[in-house]
Amino acid sequence: MIDRRDDGVFDWFKSFKDVEGHFSALILDKSASILVLGCGNSTLSEEMYDAGYTNIVNVDYSGIVIEKMKARNEGRPLMQWLEMDVRNLAFDSTSFDIAIDKGTMDAMLAVKGDVWNPPKSVVDDCNREVDEVIRVLKEGGIFLYLTFGQPHFRKQYLLRDKTSLDILTLGEMFHYFLYVLRRV
Repeated sequence: MIDRRDDGVFDWFKSFKDVEGHFSALILDKSASILVLGCGNSTLSEEMYDAGYTNIVNVDYSGIVIEKMKARNEGRPLMQWLEMDVRNLAFDSTSFDIAIDKGTMDAMLAVKGDVWNPPKSVVDDCNREVDEVIRVLKEGGIFLYLTFGQPHFRKQYLLRDKTSLDILTLGEMFHYFLYVLRRV
């Protein structure tokens, strides 16, 4: 986890450098339209932009975070920052090639209670996010979900008709998972 609170950055999980090899193998076209869900003040989008992925739209429910990120990224003019709820995306259907969630669903799942049986409202929120992502992905589009959530906890939110799911295990001692959901 990267924690640079002095410069307004907080990254959950892996950095872009940690997953760049996986991302570049999955995102073959650097001009692909990319949606980053619940971007927060992470450096993921900035590092992707600097690596050549410049067609990035970032969304977060916090208007304050979005304004700070816009200001911090004035030198990255092609990148967009929008205040938006991942459960109700204000985009046309089939708008994006790639969608990325790096901890947003995990934040929704961070409720007290039984991890085996989360409250219905949490299940509904996670399902709405994934339904919205699939709606805005183009045919053949990919949803990349980076999390520490093990497959027996997360697959239930990701499995849908007309999709395929691959799961990559990252790390050595403490595992992270990269879920690769393709819209077919």
